[in-house]
Amino acid sequence: MHFVVRGGKPLRGEVKLAGSKNGATNLMVATLLTDEPCTLHNFPAIGDTAITGELCEKIGSTIQVRDGVATLHTPTIKQSRVTELSRRNRIPILAMGPLLARAGEAEVPILGGDKIGPRPVDFHLDALRALGAEVEINKESYFARAPQGLTGAVIDLPFPSVGATETSILAGVLAKGETVILNAALEPEIISMVKMLQNMGAIIELGANRDIYIEGVSKLRGVVHEVISDRNEAVSFACLAIATGGEIFVRGAMQDHLITFLNVVRRLGAEYKIISGGITFTRPGLLKAISVKTGTYPGFMTDWQQPLAVLLTQTNGTSRIHETIWEDRFAYAEDLRALGANIQVSMECPSGKECRFAGKGFKHVAEIQGPAELKGDGKALRVRDLRSGMINIIAALVSKGETKIEGVEEIDRGYERIDERLRALGADITRVS
Repeated sequence: MHFVVRGGKPLRGEVKLAGSKNGATNLMVATLLTDEPCTLHNFPAIGDTAITGELCEKIGSTIQVRDGVATLHTPTIKQSRVTELSRRNRIPILAMGPLLARAGEAEVPILGGDKIGPRPVDFHLDALRALGAEVEINKESYFARAPQGLTGAVIDLPFPSVGATETSILAGVLAKGETVILNAALEPEIISMVKMLQNMGAIIELGANRDIYIEGVSKLRGVVHEVISDRNEAVSFACLAIATGGEIFVRGAMQDHLITFLNVVRRLGAEYKIISGGITFTRPGLLKAISVKTGTYPGFMTDWQQPLAVLLTQTNGTSRIHETIWEDRFAYAEDLRALGANIQVSMECPSGKECRFAGKGFKHVAEIQGPAELKGDGKALRVRDLRSGMINIIAALVSKGETKIEGVEEIDRGYERIDERLRALGADITRVS
């Protein structure tokens, strides 16, 4: 399956954000902690929720999804060992905490997901060990047992990993005693999960210094909760509006989740206006080159740098992106160069701004010279991973002429009906089976 995109014109109109991919999948796993029904509103119908649903169903959940509302019910754990799924993503390891709590053992497949470099699970497994689980790493799976249940402990994360923080919370809420998570990630998707668990009966407090305190409880109840809007989608549509010289009202975009990005928009010379229900993005004049460094929340999100890179091809001067979260996230530079972008990737941190990848041989800094006239000219791009697939679309819509984008199934993992929603903004994009 592929997209055929004819770009080069401003996009205008209104687009409604879908529920967050990362915010829905972790909530689905959290429902495994109770034997009562749970309902999730603003639920996105995407590939990653489908594969997470497959995992939950194998464990024992019944799932009904209709009109953006998902109901999940796991009265009993029918299978605590799930070693095969039709497709892998990063979610199964999060299920180990709920499975250990309710069944005393857990086995899940080796991690998958975006092809953006290694996704080590040491932090996840060390957290489970700290809580008293015995953990084994097999060739195709992770296995853990805690026949007497988990016991609260201090978990000191070496890095504020989103996934490891989620694993620690999901394992700690039903553990005996108090669990303290130091150096925790505090992304909006995590806070949304904390709010849902609190409504289910969990006792969770947020400390002043990236600390999370959990008092274990014996049982959690069902809940009705709304999935937050997808801030990655918000940034993608914002960059698309600015890069094409159009104007898009992004309904559901939340200022609280986008403060760092909104500052970047203003530094670029672009504009935004916060109104009831969302944010409008426009480009009133010439764009200025800037430098951006990714970081943990509330810093500039790593998933935002890809759509920003396309936008930076349209600025005047040399811009820089310094990636400090993932070591291998600039493979898409080759695709942008194929369309005419002047983008170079290096291993060297900017002077005086060394990060944890300094001297380790990872190409984690990109310099982008603009403005560049991007041209499709019938070129074919192959989707490398979910986020770089979205920038293929944005770049193709900025480019003059026709571009073919192959492997769009990867984009469907995280963006619901993206071609239909773009056509409503005036995009010329066709899905070809």
